[in-house]
Parts: sequence; C-alpha cells; structure tokens
Amino acid sequence: MSYQTPNRPPSTGVPADPPSPPSPPSSPSSGRPPSSGRPPSATRRAGRRERQRTAVHQPTFLERHRTLIVVVAALAGVALLSVFVFTSASQAAYACSTVWTPAPTASPAAGATPALGYVQPDMGVGHLTVGEKVTYTYCAPASGVHYNKPGAAGPIAARVYSPSDTVLPQGWLHNLEHGGIVILYTGASSGATPDGQAQLRALFDAFPAGPVCGTPKGQTGPIMARFDRMSTPFQAIVWGRVLPLDSLDQARIIAFWEQWGERTNPEPQCPKPTATPTGPATPASASPAASVAPSPS
Repeated sequence: MSYQTPNRPPSTGVPADPPSPPSPPSSPSSGRPPSSGRPPSATRRAGRRERQRTAVHQPTFLERHRTLIVVVAALAGVALLSVFVFTSASQAAYACSTVWTPAPTASPAAGATPALGYVQPDMGVGHLTVGEKVTYTYCAPASGVHYNKPGAAGPIAARVYSPSDTVLPQGWLHNLEHGGIVILYTGASSGATPDGQAQLRALFDAFPAGPVCGTPKGQTGPIMARFDRMSTPFQAIVWGRVLPLDSLDQARIIAFWEQWGERTNPEPQCPKPTATPTGPATPASASPAASVAPSPS
C-alpha cells in the first residue's frame, strides 16, 4: 500500500517565523479613539481646549436679576421723591427768631393821651416770590418782606379765618403795608373756640372804616386769624406797631385802630394828614411816650 505525502515547499534550512498573535479588540466601554501616537499630556491639553470652546455661557448675577434690580431701583427713586416732596411740603413757610415781648414803658404824663400799643423794631419791606420761605426776627411780625399776589397770597381777603385755616404772615403783612389791621389769636386762646369765633365775627361786622382814608371795612382789613408764635393770647397789629392783649378787648382794639390805623403804613392809600388827628389820638412823632425801646430779647 502506498502513502502520499502532502505538498510542502522545499525546505530552505531557515525556520519560518511564527504567526503574529491577533490584536486585542478595543474595549467598547472606553469610548476612546485609537491612540494616534501623541503623548498623553498633549492629548489632555487638546481635550481641555475642546471643552473650553464648547462650554455653555453662564449668566452673571446682574443678568439673571436685571428686571428685579430695575424694579427695585424705580421703587426706591419714587420713595425718595415722595420723601422730598413730603419734607418740602411739611416744612414751615416761615420761621421766627424771637417771640417778641415789648419792654415796659414809662407812664404818660398827667393829662397826656396814652399811646396804645408798642413800636416793634422795623424789619424792612419788600416782596417775595409766592412760596418763598422767610425768617422774621420778631413774631408776630409788624413789618417785613411779604408776598405780592393780591387776592391769592397777599394782600389776602379781609375776613375772619378759622383756627384750621392756613394764614401766613407773608400774606397779611401786605395788608398792613396798605394801611390795614390784623387781629391775631393763638390756638390755645378763647379766640379758637366757637364762642370766640362768634365774638370775632361780631367785631368784624362792627369794625369802623379807616380813620384817615375812610377805607371801607373789608377792603384791606380787618384780618382776624390764628397765629401761635406770640407772647400774648391776642394781638392787634398795624404796620410797625403791636397791641398785646390777654383777652379779646373789642373796645381797646377799635381805639388802637382809631389812633394808629392808616398812619404808619409805608404805602399810603391817600394823602396823610399833617395836623394832629382829632379826638384822643396823638401821632407817634408828637410824644416820646408813643414809641418803645425794643426788648433786649
């Protein structure tokens, strides 16, 4: 029986290289591409650059809360404006450096006519813009700067004003400048009560015309109003002269008006008399007792 040997290449005498083992398959869980031959550090740097380029923009605090910040800022601005307006409105329209108390004077000589009231130191004269604030050296003032808007701010309407009415000296000082009279009462006096108001209205109704120009009642005066910065419960005032009163003495107020009304004002409404007034009145220049030294205060 014959055997056949398989065909083999002729032997060269050199042993053949063993076959190379197969490459292990890449791990599917690694997610990494096959190595490109770059060093690991270069690969990491490239990855970081790639992540930086693809990072999502994170809004800043101002960007996230822009609307809220704008709303809060607007509300704060409105609140500050309201405070400013309220503060301006609530501030007093005038101020007083001194609540004036006249110094006592010597008694008149025997047979002389008493000069009613006291001369208050002059605080000048002039016009203010309506709404402008002023500080008077003495209160209640018998002279000084004032508003010039007839019928609205100064001179003001002649009538009895209630305790709740806002009546400023910047207004009624213009009435005094034209020869009028103002009769003031404090909020703590009887003039602020219903009975006191009735008495003031009765005095207004019976008030005489001007003693020099015959100005009818209601044209420049009388003004009857509340004023708290005074040394006495009541005061009757013509330009430059004050009659302090502890009560509403109607007879004394009318006598004061007859004696000094339309004679001391810097803007006469008619030619002033050159002779001594009739009756018991005596001009301020005719008797030393008619003027008073200002209070040291």
